[in-house]
Amino acid sequence: MGWLRQALALIHNLDDRTFTKVGSHFRHVIEFYECFLDGLDSVHVDYDARQRDPMLERSRVVALDRICLLIERLTATQSLHRDGTVFVRMEDAAAHGLRDSYMVSSVGRELQYLSSHTVHHFALIAMSLRAMNIEVPEELGVAPSTLRYRAA
Repeated sequence: MGWLRQALALIHNLDDRTFTKVGSHFRHVIEFYECFLDGLDSVHVDYDARQRDPMLERSRVVALDRICLLIERLTATQSLHRDGTVFVRMEDAAAHGLRDSYMVSSVGRELQYLSSHTVHHFALIAMSLRAMNIEVPEELGVAPSTLRYRAA
């Protein structure tokens, strides 16, 4: 949830015009978290089932609301407290000759994946904003291991 709180703080500091320049990255990240949470009940997660909601990348208010909802859902979801099995839909399974398009994973592994995926997109957001001469927190888009290394 730390990444989502970081997103809230950053979006609050952007104007509407600037947000639209990087909004597609926020939309992508938000929708990945939504797909994960939506798949927990059935234990089948499909990251390709994103809504691709254009309002998420155009409206700061919509993005902020959805991030707050995600934080609430993550806080309230009991199954996140145990590392249960989930099945994750693989991209392009048919092209690789696989009959089953789902592979075995775990809640913990998928949370780690979401973390890495989020850091990656935040790094792209940070680069884009810096290219527009917009100041962003130094730690935005930096992996936790790198932050620990820098602090040591």
